[in-house]
Amino acid sequence: MEQKKKVAFYTLGCKLNFSETSTIARNFQDEGFDRVDFEEVADIYVINTCSVTENADKQFKQVVKKAMKLNDKAFVAAVGCYAQLKPEELAAVDGVDLVLGATEKFKITDYINDLSKNDMGEVHSCEIEEADFYVGSYSIGDRTRAFLKVQDGCDYKCTYCTIPLARGISRSDALENVLNNASDISKQGIKEIVLTGVNIGDYGKGEFGNKKHEHTFLDLVQALDEVEGIERLRISSIEPNLLKNETIEFVSNSRTFVPHFHIPLQSGSNEILKKMKRRYLREVYTERVNKIREVMPHACIGVDVIVGFPGETDENFLETYNFLNEMDISYLHVFTYSERDNTEAAEMDGVVPMNVRNKRSKMLRGLSVKKRRAFYESQIGTNRTVLFEGENKEGYIHGFTENYVKVKTPWNPELVNTLHEINLSRIDEDGSVRLEFVNVEV
Repeated sequence: MEQKKKVAFYTLGCKLNFSETSTIARNFQDEGFDRVDFEEVADIYVINTCSVTENADKQFKQVVKKAMKLNDKAFVAAVGCYAQLKPEELAAVDGVDLVLGATEKFKITDYINDLSKNDMGEVHSCEIEEADFYVGSYSIGDRTRAFLKVQDGCDYKCTYCTIPLARGISRSDALENVLNNASDISKQGIKEIVLTGVNIGDYGKGEFGNKKHEHTFLDLVQALDEVEGIERLRISSIEPNLLKNETIEFVSNSRTFVPHFHIPLQSGSNEILKKMKRRYLREVYTERVNKIREVMPHACIGVDVIVGFPGETDENFLETYNFLNEMDISYLHVFTYSERDNTEAAEMDGVVPMNVRNKRSKMLRGLSVKKRRAFYESQIGTNRTVLFEGENKEGYIHGFTENYVKVKTPWNPELVNTLHEINLSRIDEDGSVRLEFVNVEV
C-alpha cells in the first residue's frame, strides 16, 4: 500500500490566518494526506503569509530555510496576503515551488499533482477584484480555543493598510454556516470560540455575493449566544464605529459572550485619524469605552495603536499618549508604522525618523505594562472563572478569566480545558495572577 504523503503548515500573522490554515489543512486530510508538525520531515510545506508585519519577507525566507533544512526535496507552497501582494518576490525565494493568491489558496490541493521541485516558483494569483466569494473557516489550534472566521475582506480605505489589496472586498459567511461551524466546534469539546475576520463589525455585507446586509453583527452575536455546548464566545478586534451600544448591552447580559473587547484606536489625535482615513474621531472612541465601563465595569478593553505615522508631530504623539493614559483601558497592542507599497501613506510628507518611531513605541509599551497591572490590581479580591490551557510552561499551567486576566497555578494535566471559579488573590512577579491550588473537582 502506498504510504500517505505528509504535509506541514506554518502560519504567519493574525487569527484569521490561523483559521484559514486549519481549513486548508482539513482539505489536505480529506485528500488523503497526513498532517504533521512543521518541525517534522514532510513532503509538502505550506506557509500562510502575512503582509502586516514589518519583516514579512525576512520571516518568510527564514521559514522556507527551516523547511528546506528538514527536507531539501520537499515541495514548498506559499499562500496568503503576502503571496497575493508580492507573488513574484516570493516565487523567487530559493526553495519555493508554488505561490497562490487570494482566490486560489483554498484550492491548493488542485495545484499539487506533481511534487517535483521547480527551479522557480510557479505563480497562480488573481486580480484582487476576483476575490468576491466567501470561504468559511475555523481553526482548532489547541483543545481549549477555536478561531471562527465570520467575515473576510474590507471596504475601508485606511491610508496605511494593504489588507483590502490582499483580501478584497468585505464579504461575510451566511449566518447558517457560521452557526453550523460553531456547533461543529462545540462537539469537539472546545470551550471557547473567538470570532475573527478582517472587519467583523461589518458582518452581513456581501453575504451571498451582494452588498446588501442580510444580517447585522448584532444578529450574529444574538444567534451565536444560542448555540448549544459553547461555554464562551469572545469578539476579537472590532472597529469603534461599528461597535454599537446594542451589542455592548447584549454582551453585558449574554449567556456566553465574555466581557472583553479589543477596539483599534490607531491614534488619539483627530488630525492623524483624518490622515489615516479612519471612520471615527477620538470622541467616538471615548463614548464606546464609557459605555462598556457603564454596563461592564470589570470588562477588559484592549487597544491597537500605531506610532510614527507620517506627519505625527511630538504634539500629536503626546495627544495619543495622554488620551490613552487618561482612558480606562486594560492593555495596548503597539505597532510601529512601516511603509507599505501601493498605500497612500507611503507617499505622504512628514516621514518620522525610525529612531523617533522606536522611542514612541517604547513609551507606549511602557504605558501598556502600567495599564495591564492597574487592571489586574482592580480585579484582586473578585471571583472569576478561569479556562485552563494545555501547555506546561516551567511547571505551571496558565489560563485566562472571562475578562482576560492571565492566571497560573502549578501544572496539573487534569486541569487542561476545564473551567473553574476562582478568587483572584495576588499578582506574581511575572505579572500574572498566581493561584497556589485549584481543586480539580468541578
